[in-house]
Amino acid sequence: MTEAPEFTIGIEEEYLLVDRETCALANAPTEMMEACIAELGDQVTPEFLQCQVEVGTRVCKTVPEAREELKHLRATVAKHAATHGLAPIAVSCHPLADWKKQHHTDKDRYNDLEKALAGVARRMLICGMHVHVGVPDKDQRIDLMAQLSYFLPHLLAMSTSSPFWQGVDTGLASYRLTVFDNLPRTGLPPRFEGWSDYERSVGALVGLGLIEDATKIWWDLRPSARFPTLESRICDVSPRLEHTLSIAALTQCITRMLWRLAGLNQRWRVYERFLVGENRWRAQRYGVNEGLVDFGRKELVPFAELLDELIALVESDAAALGCLDEVNAARAVIADGTSADRQRRVHAAALQAGATPDDAMRAVVHALIEEYSADL
Repeated sequence: MTEAPEFTIGIEEEYLLVDRETCALANAPTEMMEACIAELGDQVTPEFLQCQVEVGTRVCKTVPEAREELKHLRATVAKHAATHGLAPIAVSCHPLADWKKQHHTDKDRYNDLEKALAGVARRMLICGMHVHVGVPDKDQRIDLMAQLSYFLPHLLAMSTSSPFWQGVDTGLASYRLTVFDNLPRTGLPPRFEGWSDYERSVGALVGLGLIEDATKIWWDLRPSARFPTLESRICDVSPRLEHTLSIAALTQCITRMLWRLAGLNQRWRVYERFLVGENRWRAQRYGVNEGLVDFGRKELVPFAELLDELIALVESDAAALGCLDEVNAARAVIADGTSADRQRRVHAAALQAGATPDDAMRAVVHALIEEYSADL
């Protein structure tokens, strides 16, 4: 077997800013963003909406290294937000906010997006988490993308944090994906024969002037347009830092596992997109509560069993990458529930205690503020 790549890792997260007292969304003050940038440089940026902030780790060799980076990023944003009476929440949808009352950030890129995507863009009151895993070889990046797509629903299920939308329980664990899928060039990635095939396809759209480059392709998993990485984009943001790290560790380890199989002249079977799409829907709808289809066994399997199998599958890779603890800690998502489950529990308890519907939603936001701070 050839020498293994480092499988470096990088994590990007988007947060919503809320007023600590009212729990309403708040625009990021210029002074707050300037203070964050002074301390973090280009690791923090405004996002599409004025109430959003994006952070990104540097290139990390290990998940424990990424933990320290992300912990510092989260803490710094929280510190500077607090001076303005605000708090960040790491969640994919605000439980109560109305998207029609939000405004996009005045930057050329976001102005162009708003113009190109019209009403679809204006509904984008959502946040996501992206995980980059270093894969230097371009053709290998495309080959692994096709195989890794099978596991995207598993990662989504564990991350689900957006059950509420505009004060209503949507019945979904990840309503964010419903909103995001209204954009063009989203969803599961198509299958390509190699890097040149991918470049020709992207080049067709660029050549027609429909997009300026591959950054306007928003598949659940894509070759990064800026880095030699595969970028997973399917996940909701996780309020709990340790859950974020477990999902990132699994993403890194699955990538290494698939690379390792190639060295043994083996590979993960690539299923039709509509079959993987069924699991994607089940993850979006139920999170970890109703199981996914194991297409090899032709059975609907409880998620806890699937996770145990996945952890066993990548155990040697986790050991090699130094993230065995974070991978094993993924079981805590099953034990505690995803953020969507926890939000619903807080909401139900508040209603049972006599809170109004709006106050019950505000109780959820307060709980999200506390979860964000708990690991810092």
